[in-house]
Amino acid sequence: MKSMQINGKTVQFDQEKNMLEVIRNAGIELPTFCYYSELSIYGACRLCLVEDRKGNIIASCSEPPKDGAEILTHTLRLQKQRRNTMELLLANHDRDCTTCGKSGACKLQELTKALGVDSVRFGKHDIRLPLDTSSASLVRNPNKCILCGDCVRVCEEIQGIGVIGFAYRGSKARVTPPFDKNLSDVACISCGLCVSHCPTAALEVRSETDHVWRALYDDTKTVVAQVAPALRVSFGEAFGLKPGTISTGKIVGALKALGFKMVFDTSFCSDLTVVEESAELNKRIADNESLPLFTSCCPAWVKFAELKYPKYLKNLSTCRSPQQMLGSLVKERFKQAGEKQVYMVSVMPCTAKKEEAKNPKFAANGVADVDSVITAIELASMIKSAGIIFEELEELPFDMPFGFATGAGTIFGVTGGVTEAVLRGLKPGKSVYKEVRGLQGLKEYSTEAGGRVIKAAIVSGIQNAKNLIAKIESGQATYDIVEVMACPGGCVNGAGLSASPHSAKTRLRSEGLYKEDAQMQFVRSPENPVIEKLYADLLGSPGSHKAHDLLHTHYSSRKRIHAMELGFEEKPPEKAEEIKVCVGTCCYTKGSYDLFQEFFKEIAERNLGERVSLQATFCLERCQESPNIKVGDKILGGVNRTDVAGILSGLTPKE
Repeated sequence: MKSMQINGKTVQFDQEKNMLEVIRNAGIELPTFCYYSELSIYGACRLCLVEDRKGNIIASCSEPPKDGAEILTHTLRLQKQRRNTMELLLANHDRDCTTCGKSGACKLQELTKALGVDSVRFGKHDIRLPLDTSSASLVRNPNKCILCGDCVRVCEEIQGIGVIGFAYRGSKARVTPPFDKNLSDVACISCGLCVSHCPTAALEVRSETDHVWRALYDDTKTVVAQVAPALRVSFGEAFGLKPGTISTGKIVGALKALGFKMVFDTSFCSDLTVVEESAELNKRIADNESLPLFTSCCPAWVKFAELKYPKYLKNLSTCRSPQQMLGSLVKERFKQAGEKQVYMVSVMPCTAKKEEAKNPKFAANGVADVDSVITAIELASMIKSAGIIFEELEELPFDMPFGFATGAGTIFGVTGGVTEAVLRGLKPGKSVYKEVRGLQGLKEYSTEAGGRVIKAAIVSGIQNAKNLIAKIESGQATYDIVEVMACPGGCVNGAGLSASPHSAKTRLRSEGLYKEDAQMQFVRSPENPVIEKLYADLLGSPGSHKAHDLLHTHYSSRKRIHAMELGFEEKPPEKAEEIKVCVGTCCYTKGSYDLFQEFFKEIAERNLGERVSLQATFCLERCQESPNIKVGDKILGGVNRTDVAGILSGLTPKE
């Protein structure tokens, strides 16, 4: 092994990729804003500077370790330089820390104190930029941005989306979506990784705690909660517990203390998802169609598929996410019982769940199945503001009937958990599938079930999903089921769990879920006795009409181009009949271009050029019925070339 001198001490190194890692492995902490081991080296913050024996100042994050090098990490010169850097960052930052949502969990605040910066010699930035509150999940405050670039790199490198980046130069530089658009106007999937990597409050989770407080104090509402499986191994961290520590009972106790009437386990509907999804997979395999089956539990992945891969929407499982399944079931059960208005609150590790719950398709008669979604961070703030001492709470169980889950439902919170749960459901016994476990971005596994080999792929991180789809499209790989999670490592690394990501935390949380799974009596979803009763009393059988009504959904392409017409005439004839052919993604892939050409040919042959105004358009918003056309004010779906003659037959040539 090689070695270098750090503050006069010999330190060995081997595989470390930069000096910073060697220094930290030696037990010396250097401050950083822009360094994450899973991201590219950026070197923007200039806080990790070290001094070599010649007096040269080096950024340790971008300098490879060298055998025999001698460096100093905390000389007076370096300490002064770091304080100056912090002052400059603060000078360009909105310093309203007392009312900031990230106060107490802000890395800028933490390092300001650690470096001994007790005053700022520069005035406050006097230009206030508008807040972006357009997203249902996130809030962007450019006034608190320190240009570290963490959000830019994680969106581009981990997710492969790149909806936020640097714009302008010099003192006008800022991080923004393209053309200064709002997050809701670009292809943001609300995964929240930008929030978890942001060291300040420039990007935050959109809070819904005010809505929840109002509901709790509204006597006309019955307020109930559901808790996602990932919280049982992560929530206690907000109160000093080690990552991976099971705190389920105290979470339930805290929610009851806040005033929730009943608390359910989202893992129950994870089991239900396995039952429905297994039936769906078996049918697709038997029919040999729409394979591979892509999982649909992650709303960030689903939105990405709707934005970027509409041709694969038929491959997505029609199962709702467990959150939406449980919301639908609870509302249905309480309605049958004649209870007063139910207000369902989901406590999730995920920011994308907030946008999912606002989707109009997850509502019955205008009433949302899930009324509010709060993250673990939001629930922790509610507990603290209510004066509840978490450590002293009595541990309470989930309420029945939606409080009983198997081990398979519990492991949904970690990457590979959905696939393992489905594989357990396909085969009897207490089999576990350790081959699909682990935090790698891509895993592959094959097993025999039902007389044939089932091939599975598991990906976490959207960039890994893009790479996998490229392999499928090129014919390099074929699968029966593909599990996709937007967050690396799965829900145990969700942006709603903690102020900053850390791979060690993610590993401990995932280990905690598997430990709980190992202690459970039932480890297969089909063995859940409450689910058996639910089918007997309400749903009938997997895939039934009632099950589809309450547990399944549909998908549609999400257009990114606002409606516009493309005319093919210099001036449309007066009083002409307008025929518009949709050439959006879904319609185009189903032949709308050929359909347009057929209209063009028939119009010419029938001498209808002055009678008909033919146009192309984006988008008629009926992607499920594509290809679509609009004749006058009427939209027609599923139109093909053989329909053209009939559509034009009622029009006569102009005399």
